[in-house]
Amino acid sequence: MSSPVLNVHRLKTAFATDDGEVTVVNDIDFHVNAGEVLGIVGESGCGKSVTSLSVMGLLPANGKVHGDIVFKGENLARASDQKMRSIRGNEIAMIFQEPMTSLNPVFTIGSQLIEALKIHKKMSKKQAQQLAIAKLKEVGLPRAEELMKDFPHQLSGGMRQRVMIAMAMMCSPQLLIADEPTTALDVTIQAQILELMTKLNSETDTAIMMITHDLGVVAEMCQRVVVMYAGKIVEEADVVSLFKNPKHPYTVGLIRSVPDMRGKKERLYSIPGNVPKPGSIQTGCQFAPRCEHAMERCFQETPELTSLAEAQKVRCWLYVESKGEGAVDRTIS
Repeated sequence: MSSPVLNVHRLKTAFATDDGEVTVVNDIDFHVNAGEVLGIVGESGCGKSVTSLSVMGLLPANGKVHGDIVFKGENLARASDQKMRSIRGNEIAMIFQEPMTSLNPVFTIGSQLIEALKIHKKMSKKQAQQLAIAKLKEVGLPRAEELMKDFPHQLSGGMRQRVMIAMAMMCSPQLLIADEPTTALDVTIQAQILELMTKLNSETDTAIMMITHDLGVVAEMCQRVVVMYAGKIVEEADVVSLFKNPKHPYTVGLIRSVPDMRGKKERLYSIPGNVPKPGSIQTGCQFAPRCEHAMERCFQETPELTSLAEAQKVRCWLYVESKGEGAVDRTIS
């Protein structure tokens, strides 16, 4: 097995507000192996994007990180701003959700592509331009030389997202964080972008942390999956085990919510209720108010992430007989 390129331990991210400190990501552990595609999945508001911004050191001024974010032996949670600038865009790169707001509208595509090379690789302008053109061709963009002179608004959504992928891969990073990279694109372009990222992953051995709410994307790309709910990890498994035998009621609900083309249903399933406001549930399981399997204990005690067979982990009292005793593998549906 490949060694982890990123190891996150007891990560807690909180924001200072007028009403006090609000914890959005609460004590999570996960790792990304070299060359692996790890999916982080969950509803909007579960803490996925805040987790990625914590890793990149891009939180707003009122955000604070606790815990360890270890990348190649360096704890990024304690790294200086100068150290983070040397890592961002170089060894760790990120593809953001909406390329139109990520690309600077007043600079050409070419100038934005070569910026990272000039900062991190100390290349001449001519060398950087040649590599940028090669990267644009690599991500399947036609007339790459002409595109270097274009501005973001002159490109379609799919082309802009390809430019973002090319920009992220300019310095051959060891870890690529993709935050909902296909959300704003139509289905055909989504498939092309996923195919491109899979190709880059296999050819360059770049580890990818794929953040999404789309289980179809997870099934298509990922080897392992982390399911988040209300700032906590509620389940972790390899992708086959997760879809074949989901454990946590929330994971089961997410999979049941996916439309099945093999049969016709009068009404699509949806998980009742909404994701709770960060910090609103202090005691018990965060998912208990929405869970059809909830029992009294779920509202009174907070379950730990429990290891089951086949490297599957779940945070649910259904899989623990009683406090201190071993895990029980019960399949729910």
